[in-house]
Amino acid sequence: MKTLQHIASASLIALILLCLAWELWLAPLRAGGSLLVLKTLPLLLPLMGILKGRRYTYQWAPMLVLAYFTEGVVRAWSEKGLSAGLAGGEVALSVAFFFAAIYYAKLSAPSRHT
Repeated sequence: MKTLQHIASASLIALILLCLAWELWLAPLRAGGSLLVLKTLPLLLPLMGILKGRRYTYQWAPMLVLAYFTEGVVRAWSEKGLSAGLAGGEVALSVAFFFAAIYYAKLSAPSRHT
């Protein structure tokens, strides 16, 4: 259980940092950064619940991260160079978070503790 929590926490934090770096410095759509950096804000909503191991957050946060998975797939397919690589990283982090979170929620179910 702790391993799943650590994987989910690390992948969510890494996804936040990746989105910030991508849109501000590494490969922004416009020089100097773009407003697409605001896509990072929804990822902050589940952060405290994930870090504290709140089961309810682990139940709904994987649905949120599917949007980032979708963006990563689309941008990996449609862009070239560094942006495509960053999109691949976004896909990998999204998948890692998704599976760690759903298995944490499944394994921490009250019926599992009896």
